[in-house]
Formats: sequence, structure tokens, C-alpha cells
Amino acid sequence: MVSIFAPARVNLLGEHTDYSGGLVLPVAVELGVTVTGSAGGSAIRLRSLAFDETVELGLDGEAPAALGGWGRYAAAVAGLLAERGRPPVGLDATISSTIPIGAGLSSSAALDVGVGLALCRAAAFDLPPLELAHVAQEAELRAVGVPCGLMDPATSLLGRRGHAVLLDCATEEYRLVPLPPELAIVVLDSGVRHDLENSGYATRRAELERAIAALGGRRPSLWTVDEAIAAAGDAGIDEVAVRRLRHVVSENERVRLCVGALETPGGPDRALLGELFLASHVSLRDDFEVSTPELDRLVELAYAHGAIAARMTGGGFGGSVVALADGATADAFAAGVMHAYEAETGLDGRGTICVTADGAGDR
Repeated sequence: MVSIFAPARVNLLGEHTDYSGGLVLPVAVELGVTVTGSAGGSAIRLRSLAFDETVELGLDGEAPAALGGWGRYAAAVAGLLAERGRPPVGLDATISSTIPIGAGLSSSAALDVGVGLALCRAAAFDLPPLELAHVAQEAELRAVGVPCGLMDPATSLLGRRGHAVLLDCATEEYRLVPLPPELAIVVLDSGVRHDLENSGYATRRAELERAIAALGGRRPSLWTVDEAIAAAGDAGIDEVAVRRLRHVVSENERVRLCVGALETPGGPDRALLGELFLASHVSLRDDFEVSTPELDRLVELAYAHGAIAARMTGGGFGGSVVALADGATADAFAAGVMHAYEAETGLDGRGTICVTADGAGDR
């Protein structure tokens, strides 16, 4: 019997920095994907309860030509594991999920990790967590052409209850950052769905890479904003690419400062957390241009209702806002924000108090 749970992730700070070798500070949460089934047989058969669909794959991930949707991710994971030497052992499993799709909580990465780890367990095939994270990362590109970074699958595998994960996506070094227990993590879902495959995600990455080329191979996390902008200007990089670079360089610095704010002796520096999250959101809105009017309004409402900190989270173009609130009043905070938001927009949003979770493993 195989039973695997892979958590979703909420990124506290460090947005659109992972694919340029930057710093991120996500948490794994109790929303997630569960894969349950039995090993053996001559095929990989997966049933999705969320989509009421079944896909059947070859042991090497071979899939029907017309396969689409979530099945493309599963097929890509199976194929990549076979290329890495996974023995040809079948799996007959059911997939369930508690993650809202398109809400910016990385439902696809949790699916990749859950399916990947279940296939590994079925074949008694062990991969180090970060290697499996790379498999999941490559699966996104193979399945739908999205050049995502390492953060989402790494968080699903490395997360620990009560902690954030400070990950350097260039060196792949990481450490756990204890979260103050008095702070609640609240996800405010805008009700606007995003689809990174058909959004401007790949375009933003290409624009950023134009500017990074001007840095001569030195990754953005090692530059100050003034140094990076000057280097890009000297190289004649276009204004749009310069703004993308400014966001990433400043965001890396915000991650460092956020860790310090969370680890302040005597309790977190709430004022600094509020400033950092708001600056991140403004940068994502103005310099990286991945926010939406709905996300902008949710951030405003979150601060108006007493949030310690708030900003959009995830790839953008829809999805959710992450807020930090007092644990004792988090439920009332979430209800108040979403009531005001729904009254203004008519959208069916949702506020969720997220409990941190351990990384993917046996259920």
C-alpha cells in the first residue's frame, strides 16, 4: 500500500526570485495532495477525484497523444523518474486534493511531488528531496512549457511544521526559520483564477533574463539595487527589463530583512514585517507587473482590517494574498476582509487560516 501526502506552499516573501537563483521564504501548509494506492501491475493508473478523470500511463510515463490537463503533469513526472532509473513498477492510485486550483498556492507542484513520491515508494526507489524537487520542476516545463523555479516543489518536500524555509535557489542551501507562534498565516483568495501556462509568466522571466545578462553572470541576490540598476543602464538594457531586475534585487534584500524581523529577540518586529510585505507587493505591482486590481484591493483591505503584513503571493495574474495577523483574532480578521471584498467586487473569495505542515511523506 502506498499513501503519500504532499503539502501546498504559501510564500511569505521572495516572489519571482527563485528562477534567477535568488532567496525565498515559503512555508508548507496543511492543504495538499494525497495519493493513495497499490504498487504493481503493468501500467501507472491514476484517478483524480477533483476532476473525476482517470489516466493510464506506460511504466516509462508514455501517455496517450491527446492527454491534457492534470494528466500531463503526472506523465511528465513518471517519464523523468524513468529516465533517472526508476524500476518499471506499476501503480494504481487515487489522487485527492484540498488545494484550490489557480489560487497561487502551487497546486501543480504538490501534484508533481505527490505523484513522484508515490511512484518512488511503489518501486522502492529513493531520491534525495532536492533531486525529486528538480524532477517536479522539470515536469512543469515538460508538461506545459512553464519555466518555473525550484521553490514550489522544494517547499513541498522540505517544509517543517512551525517553520518557514529560507532557501537560496542558486546554491540550494537552506535552513529552517522558526515562526513566532503568535502570528497566524492567512490566505485571502481573490476568486480570480490564474493559469501560468497562458499568463505572462514566461514573458516576465525572459524580460528578467535580458537584464541579468548585463550582470555578467553574477546572480542578482549578490547585488545591491543601485549596483544592479547602474550595471543594467551601462549595458543599455531596456527600461522594462530594468524594472524586472529592480524587483528581483530588492526582493532578495527584503527576504533577508524579513528573516531578521521574524527572529528579533523578544518577538517579531511587526512594523518591519508590515513595511517589507507592502514594499514587496508594490514592487510586484509596479516593477514586475503581475498583480491585479483585485489583489491590490485585497492588500489594502487587509491592512485596513489590522493585518500585521500583507501582499500578493504566488506567480500573480490572479490568485491570493498572504497576510500575517494576530493569532487570537485571525478568524475575525479573515471574515472581515472577505466580507468587505465580496461586497465591493461581487467575487466569491475565501479567507483561510493556514496551519504549517511537514514536507511530503507517508500519510
